[in-house]
Amino acid sequence: MADQKAGNRSAFLAVYGRRRVGKTFLIRKAFDNQFAFHLTGMANVNMAQQLTNFSAALRRYDTTAELHPQAGSWQEAFEQLINLLEKNKEEKKVVFLDELPWLDTAQSGFIPALEHFWNAWASARTDIILVVCGSAAAWMINTLINSKGGLHNRVTHRIRLQPFTLQECEAYFKAKSAGFDRYQIVLLYMVMGGIPFYLDQVNAGLSADQNIDKLCFTTDGILRGEFDNLYHSLFQKAERHISIIEALSKKGRGLTRDELLEASGMPNGGGTTRILKELEESHFIRRYVSYGNKEKLSLYQLSDPYSLFYLKWIKSSTTLDENNWINQLDSPQKRAWTGYAFEQVCLEHIGQIKKALGITGIQTTTSSWVSRDKEQGAQVDLVIDRRDRVINFCEMKFSIHPFTITKGYAEELVQKIQVFKEQTKTTKAIYLTMITTFGLASNAYASSMVRNSFDLDVLFD
Repeated sequence: MADQKAGNRSAFLAVYGRRRVGKTFLIRKAFDNQFAFHLTGMANVNMAQQLTNFSAALRRYDTTAELHPQAGSWQEAFEQLINLLEKNKEEKKVVFLDELPWLDTAQSGFIPALEHFWNAWASARTDIILVVCGSAAAWMINTLINSKGGLHNRVTHRIRLQPFTLQECEAYFKAKSAGFDRYQIVLLYMVMGGIPFYLDQVNAGLSADQNIDKLCFTTDGILRGEFDNLYHSLFQKAERHISIIEALSKKGRGLTRDELLEASGMPNGGGTTRILKELEESHFIRRYVSYGNKEKLSLYQLSDPYSLFYLKWIKSSTTLDENNWINQLDSPQKRAWTGYAFEQVCLEHIGQIKKALGITGIQTTTSSWVSRDKEQGAQVDLVIDRRDRVINFCEMKFSIHPFTITKGYAEELVQKIQVFKEQTKTTKAIYLTMITTFGLASNAYASSMVRNSFDLDVLFD
């Protein structure tokens, strides 16, 4: 972003991503906090309160601003901003509008005023860098980036800030001198994902399990009350979004759109489509195309680790139970959760899996597959269809020891591959690929059936 300082035209940068992912931190670091003007929108307030907030910000940058009346409209507010910037003698003037969606309150005229500021003044200059930021990813994309009005194609640069990868988490913890091994880092990732704000709460002097107990299950645990704040700060009428998240949390395999509508009680219409898109853009859910691009069989899955963990564990817990998490280290409920959560971690690192397979230079299509015969219940969460006439069937298993392929599981795998071939009519070779935490235990089934076996180290590459 700092490269824009050398440009010969004004720049309009949009940075978006889910709450707590570090957007504001990135922008402040990139510009070394050197802003000609900085305004942060306020949540759940009206236009008058937003304009009062604007006037307060203006006074911090212009001591003469208090001599002028507070703006009564956004058009007037941007005119005051222009006056401030025209007095600034810096070669490049960076204007940072944080939490932009919150500024766009109902019937406030904010978007037309922003359009006029950029189109009629800023874009005609060479010295303005307008940086806007927002956690409501759907608003940022639909209202700003894909605007059909005066801001159409006006954003010159965009950054969708993603959560940390496992490799980035490892580097982050090393910088904090935390002695976590990769298993513990994966465990933390399964609870809070790669969200920098959550990771920053981790105590380097405690184990991963101790941190999970402290952050999620104690009265003052930062992640105990985060769920409602997270959704209500991002979405209007967030109860509809939460109902979809809750429905998906109960079905590890994911749900088709029809199944999801039935489970959540949402109507089949454009409003629900918009909500699904908002959740997808905000990185809470994943829409996974079914093998063969069969639209009706596409699955929606809950992909946000924290939301899954909250609904599975925190929501029903009580702070009266000390060491609530550690006391269930090997419970059936925990084993079920770790299985699904580890699959989601793997699906966030498909690029690393392809690299381990040595197929980064081969054209591939990734998808899921669910048997059309529900009685068979066969499903593969990651199918990598390769141009070299090979299909990687990826099975992802979490275990605290090397994973053992038992006779029963081996029979299940054989049946799954057979059903896949029958229903898809594929003539490609099927390579069974196992991704486990500590590799496979050596036995006849592992040696005869598995073409590729990887442990969690490949996810850190």
